[in-house]
Amino acid sequence: MEATFFTLFLLPAALGLLGFVEPCTIGAHLLFLDTQKARTRAEKWRAVTVFVLVRTLVAGLFGAGAAFLGPRLIEAQTGLWLVFGWLYLGIGLIFLAGRGGWIKQRLEPAPAAWKRATSPLVLGAAFGLNVPACAAPILFALLGMAAGSGAALTGFAQMALFGLFLSLPLALFVLFPGLVGGLERFGRRFSSTGRVLGAVFILLGLWSIWFGLHVDPADWAGG
Repeated sequence: MEATFFTLFLLPAALGLLGFVEPCTIGAHLLFLDTQKARTRAEKWRAVTVFVLVRTLVAGLFGAGAAFLGPRLIEAQTGLWLVFGWLYLGIGLIFLAGRGGWIKQRLEPAPAAWKRATSPLVLGAAFGLNVPACAAPILFALLGMAAGSGAALTGFAQMALFGLFLSLPLALFVLFPGLVGGLERFGRRFSSTGRVLGAVFILLGLWSIWFGLHVDPADWAGG
């Protein structure tokens, strides 16, 4: 895939912002913000800076690795989209049927041990390595693009931008602390409203299935 301004910057940035507001990532971001409540504003700014930089670096390394693997990763791309698409479609239908309680208990934003961590360095690395369930199709799309680039630097740049814009909105919550309450209410509404969460999963599932059926990964590899 030829790197363009759209594929190298606009698309990773837009998908990162979309990932920030997905139901599964809201909980992770609230967890990080909760660790900052007792800190001064200067300490919060340092913590957010470290968190964003580390998460961006980890995401970028994923992209560089994807570019290195190249065609081997691309060959699996269609299958991943289809598998996750049908999985998300099924989860969405379960939520719409009012049976989503069991699933919600297993959509935790992070393992219990991470919830006790307070270091922004540790949390940045942890959440950089942890792929929220809702963000998986987005991540697979970007990893496929990175693999198709064939250049480790391009793959690093694409995924690093995704990680940057996935985390950068946290700065707004340090600048305007009153916004945290709004994010908490938004997250609670998603977690308590099975129909809304079900609709989100169904849309993600249809989006992923469409990619699996209509997007040719060989085009990314220049084939």
